[in-house]
Amino acid sequence: MLIESFGINQGPPLGATTDQLIAFAETHFRAVMWGAWLQAVGPWLIVSFALTLVKLSGAMESLAGWLTLLGASILMMVSLAEVVFYISALDPVPALMGEISNAIGHAIQHLYFFIAAPALFLPLGAVLWSSSVLPRIFSVLALLIGAAFFVLGISSLYERILSTAVTSFAPLQALWWLAAAIVVLWRSRRMAEEARS
Repeated sequence: MLIESFGINQGPPLGATTDQLIAFAETHFRAVMWGAWLQAVGPWLIVSFALTLVKLSGAMESLAGWLTLLGASILMMVSLAEVVFYISALDPVPALMGEISNAIGHAIQHLYFFIAAPALFLPLGAVLWSSSVLPRIFSVLALLIGAAFFVLGISSLYERILSTAVTSFAPLQALWWLAAAIVVLWRSRRMAEEARS
């Protein structure tokens, strides 16, 4: 869902005038709303899956488990805040709403890199390190993804708008979630078949 939302909701061109932003909002209203919905629901599903992994790992009462819950909360807050400004940018009244909302949306994107993604991936990687729910490679990759997001966030801290090189990394984390979900489903199916036989 996240990968699709990034593809649907490309946003207006950088440096667009007020009139161009209003025109963009009128012509792309449905696409932006659909992308906003996907970007709101997708993280909720990711957070639900992350907390399921913590529960399956038996780490709900561990520090890493609690930090994963905190990271999930931060991720949801950042994602929903960004979605609010996608939607508010569609409002043509007042005329500057598009400019203001887009500027705030770009500011919020920084949060995803230097706090939201690392705050979820790093403790989840620690939870999975001592768990057999997923192969060890998922723990290693979660820790690397969390660290990479943090480094990208810090290295672009003084950029007003994140570069395409930085933002193009964001969809890659969705592949981790997809692969992890496939492995969990495959393993649970195999365990159910073994229990029946």
